[in-house]
Amino acid sequence: MSDTAHDDMAHDDTAHDDTAHDYEARLQAFVGRELLPLRPGPDPVNVPMIRHWVEAMEDGNPIYLDDEAARATGRDGIVAPASMVQAWTMRGYAASVRPDASRSPFDDLVDLLAEGGYTSVVATDSDFEFVRELAPGDHVGVEERVESISPEKTTALGTGRFISTVKTYRDASGEVVATQRWRTLRFRPAEKKPPKPLRPRPAINPDNAFWFEAAREHRLVVQRCAECKSLRHPPGPACPQCGSFEWDTVESSGDGHVYTFTVNHHPRHPAFDYPLVVAVIELAEGTRLIANMTGVAPEDVEIGMPVVLDWLDADPDLSLPIFRPKES
Repeated sequence: MSDTAHDDMAHDDTAHDDTAHDYEARLQAFVGRELLPLRPGPDPVNVPMIRHWVEAMEDGNPIYLDDEAARATGRDGIVAPASMVQAWTMRGYAASVRPDASRSPFDDLVDLLAEGGYTSVVATDSDFEFVRELAPGDHVGVEERVESISPEKTTALGTGRFISTVKTYRDASGEVVATQRWRTLRFRPAEKKPPKPLRPRPAINPDNAFWFEAAREHRLVVQRCAECKSLRHPPGPACPQCGSFEWDTVESSGDGHVYTFTVNHHPRHPAFDYPLVVAVIELAEGTRLIANMTGVAPEDVEIGMPVVLDWLDADPDLSLPIFRPKES
């Protein structure tokens, strides 16, 4: 490699490091920054919303709806469930579907995270500290600041960063009524492999349906002529030896040997793993069938190799016999 090529590679690495450092600095500049200025909730604390909440939560504590019961505990009257504090500051449906067009620091942070590829989000932690109970008539607002932004982490969901913020809930006089440490993971979604497609369906007809039904029960059966007792496979409507249409089955022992085989590489079907050994197995009973091999590398398969029966449960509706080398 020439000196010029080395210099170009070094320059590219340096440029990449500078870009990553700049991005990290821009991201960390949000730590301590206000994301949401104090914003009053749309409605004061009120009894109808408390009623809806406790009914939905099946919370029968009488202090939430019964003045007398609340006063009996030393309170001035009914109070709202502490965990409702967040509900009093929610913007409501209209503001959610038709948000204010003006940008906020929160929008800027989301855009910066998206620039780094962190486009998905999931909530991970919510830790509340309640300072005082809320009563009907209290008007609550919330403000939010960034507490920390983690270095890049690898998670099961994907590579991302944990964003920790502190939400401070205040009443109309500015007094703190609760704080919430809120953590989300902003991440790059991990690439998911599409589910493996189903194995191609065999052509099942009235002449061979019995064979596939037995296979679903992990029984390898061989069709037998009821007249001359000759065995045949694949199944058919009439005996090729005597022409009889009468038949029954015998269950194979599953022992056999490789009569011949091939190793498929192409064309590839996504339902199979390659290279794929396709063998003609001669059963101990004398009939032959085509099946896949398992438990052996393609280069180790040999004609005459003793094999035993195994089963492939391809999906809930399809089980097929496969064969593996017989242990000596």
